[in-house]
Amino acid sequence: MTAASGSKVALITGGASGFGAEVARQLVRRGDRVVVLDVNDADGAALAAEIGGHYLHCDVSDYEQVLAATAAAEQIHGGLDLFFLNAGVSSGFTFGPDFDLARYHRANGINLDGVVYGVQAALPPLARRGGGSIVCTASMAGLTGTAFDPVYGANKHAVVGLVRALGPALAPQNVTVNAFCPGFAETKIIVDIRSVLDSSGVPIIPVEKAGASVLEIFDSSQTGQAWLLQAGRDVMTYRFRGIPGPLSDTGAAASPLDPTGVTLP
Repeated sequence: MTAASGSKVALITGGASGFGAEVARQLVRRGDRVVVLDVNDADGAALAAEIGGHYLHCDVSDYEQVLAATAAAEQIHGGLDLFFLNAGVSSGFTFGPDFDLARYHRANGINLDGVVYGVQAALPPLARRGGGSIVCTASMAGLTGTAFDPVYGANKHAVVGLVRALGPALAPQNVTVNAFCPGFAETKIIVDIRSVLDSSGVPIIPVEKAGASVLEIFDSSQTGQAWLLQAGRDVMTYRFRGIPGPLSDTGAAASPLDPTGVTLP
C-alpha cells in the first residue's frame, strides 16, 4: 500500500508509548502514515489499531532486526520519509559498587547502538525517496551533566555528537538529521525519579508538547542541530559555544578544520 498523495510515511522506534506513541498520533492526525517499532507487542499493536497504522516487533539493539524491520516497513507503504529514532531507557545505576555490566550494555545498546543502527538502516530507503528527515531522541542529559545516571548521560551526549557530525555529512543527500533534547517529560523514563521531581517542584513537560516539537523538527530545514525543549518554553536549537581556534608557533591564528574535515581558507 502506498501513502496518499502529499502525505509522508514515518517509522518510529520505541513507538508503543511515551514520545513515540504521541508523535505517531500527531503524524496520523495530520495525514501521514506510521509504522511503529517496539518490543512491547501488546501496547504497540494496540496503538497501531488505534491510529490505523502498522506495528512491527523490533529490538533496536539488534542490528539485523533493525535492518529487517526497516525493510518490512518500507515494503508496507512503498517508501519511508521520516524516521523518529526514539527508543531509550535509563540505566538506573552509577559507578562504584552499584556498577552493573549487563545494565550498562543494555542501556548502551538501546540508547546509542539503536540510533546508529537506525540511521544506517534509514539511509537506503531515504535515498530511494530522494531525501527525508531523521530525528533522534537524545535528552537534556546530552547537553549537561547527569550525576544520577551518568551512563544515560554518556549515551545521550554521544547521540548529540553523532547528529552534529551527520548533519553536514548527510546534507548532500537531502537528508536532515537532528537531536531532540527534552527536559523532564511525562514518560515512563522518569518513573523512578518522579517523587524527587515532584518534591523539588520541577515542572514536567506534557507529552503532547513534546510530540508537537518533534513534528516541528521534522518540518524544519535545519540539520545537525540539538533541539532543546524545556517546560514552559518552545523548542529551540541549542547554541554550542564555539571552540577557540589553534595558534601557530608565532601566536598567529592558524587555519582550523570545519566539521566536514575540509581546511577553511
